[in-house]
Amino acid sequence: MPLPSYNPAEYDALLAGKVARFKEDFAPFAVPEPAVFPSAPLHYRLRAEFRMWHDGARVDYAMFDPAEPKLPIAIDDFPPAAAPISAAMPRLRDALMACEVLKRKLFQVDFLATLSGELMITLIYHRPLEETWEAAATELAATLGAQIIGRSRKQKIVVGRDWLQEEIELNGRRLRYKQIEGSFSQPNGEVNRKMLGWACARAEGIGGDLLELYCGNGNFTVALAPQFGRVLATEVSKPSVEAANYSLEANAIDNVTMVRMSSDEISDAYTGGREYRRMDGVDLASYHFTTLFLDPPRSGLDAGTLQLASGFENILYISCNPLTLQANVAALQATHRIAEAAVFDQFPYTHHLECGLLLTRR
Repeated sequence: MPLPSYNPAEYDALLAGKVARFKEDFAPFAVPEPAVFPSAPLHYRLRAEFRMWHDGARVDYAMFDPAEPKLPIAIDDFPPAAAPISAAMPRLRDALMACEVLKRKLFQVDFLATLSGELMITLIYHRPLEETWEAAATELAATLGAQIIGRSRKQKIVVGRDWLQEEIELNGRRLRYKQIEGSFSQPNGEVNRKMLGWACARAEGIGGDLLELYCGNGNFTVALAPQFGRVLATEVSKPSVEAANYSLEANAIDNVTMVRMSSDEISDAYTGGREYRRMDGVDLASYHFTTLFLDPPRSGLDAGTLQLASGFENILYISCNPLTLQANVAALQATHRIAEAAVFDQFPYTHHLECGLLLTRR
């Protein structure tokens, strides 16, 4: 039964196929030649999740073939995993098999790592966790040099902290981010660095103010803020807003205002809709927006956000779904053209492709 192949010898050809599909899909929009940003062929993933399979005294990481989803395939390692995860996987498995308290009814293990070398491991159980578990997990955290979190139904125990600090070198700056357990973070750290660099280069010299939607933990906000006079950044997730505010403070950025609002709410407020309490103290009329930055979920932009986008001189759009990006570009064809394009291979050996476009008013 086949598992996904992670063969570096095949990587260049697979990426070339994805780039060719992107160019074909966007040819009707006169897309310029895209900049191509490859991934490392191995050890690129900063996030990984595994089911744990028990067989007597043994426990193994398991993957499943979609064709036979109930039949586990035990694995010893995971070549895409970043170095901190790869190093921890065998040590964690050995520690689990040596400790019944940690192993019993363990269902799943989630890993989160950073480019700066930090590691968090979440152990998910089908049983309540007791003081004996916390004591064993504390010893495990010291052994592995990791933050350990235990989860079961209606229960969360944190050994250490439930977040990591990422640090990224970019254009002579050292950017610091807070990544909270269970919240979104970019899975491919080095490709994310390339995305940040590309976005900053596209924004260079535009000036004015920036409106950013779907800002998450401030991944692009922190990188882009120095390029603009002021930034209004929006995000609907409470944990992500908390992380973004931490990241802004950690990077001594003082020209960003964070608002916890969805894209359709900010679009409504921007066009003179109803008053929002979360906009108290924000004078939209005082901003001189030149640029809209978008990094939406796979579903793309709703009708209200598309209408909002059509009024901007410049739209910087990062997309994790070329299909919805096509639909959104088609909807903006009357007002905007594609000035620059890029593809970022966040997920090697899959059909997924991250895309970047700079759209400018016709």
